[in-house]
Order: sequence, then C-alpha cells, then structure tokens
Amino acid sequence: MEFKEQLKKYQNIVNEELVKYCKIEKTPEKQLNDSMEYSLMAGGKRLRPILIIATYELFKEDYSFCMPYAVAIEMVHNFSLIHDDLPGIDNDDLRHGKLSNHKKFNEATAILAGDALLNNAYIVLSEDLKKVFQKNDDNQTVEGIQKIKNQEEELKLKLKVFNEFTLAVDRMIAGEYVDTECEGKEIDKNCLEYIHKNKTGALLKLCVRIGAILAKAEESDIENLTSYAEKIGLAFQIKDDILSEEGNEKELGKPVGNDKKRKKCTYVSQYGIEIAKEKLEELIKQAIDDLKIYGSKAEFLRQLALYIASRNK
Repeated sequence: MEFKEQLKKYQNIVNEELVKYCKIEKTPEKQLNDSMEYSLMAGGKRLRPILIIATYELFKEDYSFCMPYAVAIEMVHNFSLIHDDLPGIDNDDLRHGKLSNHKKFNEATAILAGDALLNNAYIVLSEDLKKVFQKNDDNQTVEGIQKIKNQEEELKLKLKVFNEFTLAVDRMIAGEYVDTECEGKEIDKNCLEYIHKNKTGALLKLCVRIGAILAKAEESDIENLTSYAEKIGLAFQIKDDILSEEGNEKELGKPVGNDKKRKKCTYVSQYGIEIAKEKLEELIKQAIDDLKIYGSKAEFLRQLALYIASRNK
C-alpha cells in the first residue's frame, strides 16, 4: 500500500473512533460539548494516534488493544492546540483553516473545552484500566489461574503506559510555559532545544513508546524506537519553524510570520533558514537509520519521517 493511501486509512480509523467520544446530548453544557467536538473533529494530520497504531503494528496486528490510548493522546493534543491559540498565549485566529476555538465560541468556553478534553483523555484511560479488573473471576482451574496472571500482566503494562502518559503531558505543558516566557528574549541553544524537546517532542516520543510497550516489544526495541521518536519530534518542530517563516498561508490554514511577530526564538531565528533545513535533513536521516533493523515492516514509519520533513502544513 502506498504511503498516502496508508496514511489516509489510519486517519479514517482514528476519525471513526473519535466520533464515538463526541457528546451530542442536549444538556445545559451543550455549547461546551460542541466546542470540544469542534476542535477534536476539525481534521489535522492525526500524527500522534497514528504513531501509536503504526508502532504497535510493528509487533502485533490487533491494534484495537491500543485504540483507547490513540484516542486519549489526540484529546490531549487538541487540548494543547485550543490553549495554544488563546489570546494569553499565541493569540491565533485560525487553526486548520477554520476559526480557532475561542473565536468560534468565546474565550471562557475555549479554556473549559481544553480542560474538558484533557480530563476526558484521563477518563478514556481509566475506563480502559477498569475493564482489566472486570475480567477477573473466581475460577481456580489451571486455565482460570493463568487468565488471572495474564490480567495482572496486562494491568502492569497499562499502568506503566499511564504513568508515562502523565509525565509526557507534564513535559508538554512545561515546554509551552518556557516557550511563552521566553518570547522577546534572547535564549541559548540549550534552552531552545529544551523547549522543543518538551513542547513538541514529549508527546511524539510518548506515542511511539506507547505503541511499543503495549505490543510487549523487547526493551532494546523500545529504546531504539524512542531514539527514532526523539529525532522526528525535533524534526517536526524545526519544520514548523521553517513553515512559519516561508510557508503558504492558505495551505497552512493559519497566518505565516506569527513567530517572528511575537519574537519567538525558533530554529530559524537561532540558526538561520538554511542551517535549520540542514538540521532537519540530518535528523530525518538519523531517524530512518534507527529503523533499518525492522526491514520492510517499518516502511510506513520511514515514509512518515520523510513526510514530516516534506509537509507543507
């Protein structure tokens, strides 16, 4: 299957799953629910949930086991986008070519919609954990005892993922804070890397690790794929910095030049556009090298790395 075809297939899988979590009931907080759905279903690349599924499929076929985590990560991502666009942070009027949440609704609703999406992510994960407990029975046969052991192993696995999930969200928020605080200030290269490693890289790394951990990959595989994820995470942000400088506003779906206007420190402002492009190319090359041991099974992840570097939005 061609990369674009496979990417579209994954996007459809994620979108079909996300629809199940949209609240359509007529309740007093209906506008809040509409605001959440507006951002959650606005489109986007669905890169984070796709990374979970594609990494999981390196080792196992039944991706339904990791779907709650794919849903939760996309909820967290959209929480971050809603808050990122707010007047107190980036003050952006557009997202995916549509009005940003606070422009479509209002600032208070947007803040609470972001909060609700973050909390709904934890609801999704806690419900998945609860299902593990519900599988227990009192069957003391050999088969029953083995079933309990399997459930204990599954619970241990998912609690590890849950812990990593919470820590990555913490790092994303920390990175966003430092990025906001450093606007208009000169910062060194270490601080710039810290911002991007956390603000953008933490969730992308988490996605790959979730897929590998849930698929019970060997520790060596988890570390190898973590290396891949760290590189594409930084590459993704560098590409964003480049697009903010010279992207097509119509294709991006948001204004070009906002980073420069807000005097944000980016890889372009720190190194210049040409060196930023060289760093991007080198990171993608290194990320692809990390996948060599998986052969053709990792073809989608290889193509995804190239897509990150060549995308125009």
